[in-house]
Amino acid sequence: MGKIVQEERAEHIDAVKEFFARLTLIHYKKKEVARSSVRAVEIEFDQLRLASILGIPGNNGICEYIKDVWEESKYTKPLEITRKFANDNTIMEARRVRSVEMKLFQRFMHFLVLKNVVPRFGKRDTTSYMDLIYMDHIVSRRLVNLPRVMMRHMSYVISVKDHELPY
Repeated sequence: MGKIVQEERAEHIDAVKEFFARLTLIHYKKKEVARSSVRAVEIEFDQLRLASILGIPGNNGICEYIKDVWEESKYTKPLEITRKFANDNTIMEARRVRSVEMKLFQRFMHFLVLKNVVPRFGKRDTTSYMDLIYMDHIVSRRLVNLPRVMMRHMSYVISVKDHELPY
């Protein structure tokens, strides 16, 4: 029984690798479309189709995907978010937060963001600005446009050399 499960998992991983190896994201009529193929089956979807597949809304919520720039906006207050997740109101400058500064629930949320929203390899002991923004939105019960974030993350993953497979 265990061997069959391992073979199915290996086959699944091979299919995911093939999907990302052939993935292209194109901008078409003001929307981003993902195109790939797996075992000669063509796959094409946009943000709304991905939302439909996932069974979630696809047009609402934050969809920021930032790496190193953190600007203040209506819902994104960098210093407040840093203080909230570092659990320290004396911090004077917005920055990344280390896991050791977070409470257990916050660490758990960070783990969920790393595994489900923007999966990545490495830097798991420190938050990125994106991680903090998504965590803040979840805690504040504000929407995150997950299909759009996923599309942007896929675009990033195929643009860099060394990135673990997302999703």
